[in-house]
Amino acid sequence: MSETFAGRTVFITGASRGIGRAIALRLAREGARIVVTGKTDAPHPRLEGTIHEVAEAVRAAGGEALAIRLDVRDAEAVAAAVAQAAETFGGIDALVNNASAIHLAGTEATPAKRFDLMMAVNVRATFLCSQACIPHLRRAANPHILNLAPPLNMDPRWFRDHVAYTISKYGMSMCTLGMAAELAADGIAVNSLWPATTIATAAIEVHFPPEVLRRSRRPEIVAEAARAILARPSRAFTGRFCIDEEVLREEGVSDFSAWAVDPTAPPQRDLFLD
Repeated sequence: MSETFAGRTVFITGASRGIGRAIALRLAREGARIVVTGKTDAPHPRLEGTIHEVAEAVRAAGGEALAIRLDVRDAEAVAAAVAQAAETFGGIDALVNNASAIHLAGTEATPAKRFDLMMAVNVRATFLCSQACIPHLRRAANPHILNLAPPLNMDPRWFRDHVAYTISKYGMSMCTLGMAAELAADGIAVNSLWPATTIATAAIEVHFPPEVLRRSRRPEIVAEAARAILARPSRAFTGRFCIDEEVLREEGVSDFSAWAVDPTAPPQRDLFLD
């Protein structure tokens, strides 16, 4: 087994389930120290998974884990969580900004509280978590920030039906664009990762018809791509808007059927991708 991540500390937001959980477990298999954060530490009435369950799974997979209850909208809580992680594990090597809120609706159908939630969880939290981790990342050997955010695409069709959500996700993408340039001299990589297809998460189950879920891929494909990005030299690979399938093709993968919810169904192209 590769030990690329042995002893490396990775701080992951929204790690209770879905893509965040998958990334945590993938890196744990190589001995990573995972900071598992999520908004609550109690079971959700409708969704599976807690930060403590993921932390146990990380340890079972071969990694170390620290579970922290974290509302990423709370700036003081973010700073405290990052400080606790760095003190516990002796530093931070990578940050994965995975936490996200979604409300796919037009302007008139988007209440102010939904608008504020998406801006706070998507763009503001990405900014705050990055800000808090930067001093620790400067001391890391191969420091990375990875944002689960799409490539910037100004085609109006990606705004038309859900303008608020698009603004919030593109805000994360602009953090990638700006921080990659800002932090290049420090050797801190800042990249975005986005799936080529819809991913079988709670968001897809709630916001899309069942056929879309059937044509989706599992979160583990995104985790495999995240692992590949975080393993690359930070000074040489930064400011990129990566697509999971393209990253894995570069790693020599050509068959993606193992990650398909239904291998017989044609994959559903994700949002923001032409």
